[in-house]
Amino acid sequence: MANLPHLSLTQFVLYADHGINSHIVRLLLEEKHLNYETVFIGEERPEELIELNPYHTLPILVNRDISLYEHNVIFEYLEERHQVPRLMPDAPSERAKVRQLAWRLQKDWLKHGYTLLTHSDSFDIQAAAAARKSLSDSLVTIAPLFGHKPYFMSDTFGWCDVLLLPLLWRLPKMGIELPTHLIRPLIEYQERQFSRPSFINSISFKE
Repeated sequence: MANLPHLSLTQFVLYADHGINSHIVRLLLEEKHLNYETVFIGEERPEELIELNPYHTLPILVNRDISLYEHNVIFEYLEERHQVPRLMPDAPSERAKVRQLAWRLQKDWLKHGYTLLTHSDSFDIQAAAAARKSLSDSLVTIAPLFGHKPYFMSDTFGWCDVLLLPLLWRLPKMGIELPTHLIRPLIEYQERQFSRPSFINSISFKE
């Protein structure tokens, strides 16, 4: 493994950028109350990261003798390794439902965020316009659901909230302005969750 600072059994190093996926993992670490250090990486990936992640993508989470480089895998590891607080239900059937919902959020919503926040060198104006419309329409349509439960379709804060909040935080940056009178439950959800200490602590200096 690449040379790293001395780590105890409870310490992590998070190699990250300022994108959605890195924010997801920072929020996850904050929710789990874990001790970690964030190392922000610029556009040029250091050669030593190749040993940690052959795909050169971020984030990468390192803990002594393990390195993980996909946010869903990181979540599963931390949820099993650090079970308090739990971000998934206890019952297998309920966990499966959350995983399926999380998959849909990533396929239907987060993918549009990736398109809209892509680097200017590879920005596709037509694809961005389509992504902006699709995400905007979907959020307006589903906004009433945010009023049914204190968290996203749940009575407790969970994995789906961790996925959603970094995306919702970036709506202005993506050029998305939703009609306030149609999304009041969504606005109230954002106000509650954006004031959550773990979320505040997860925001980087560029966000």
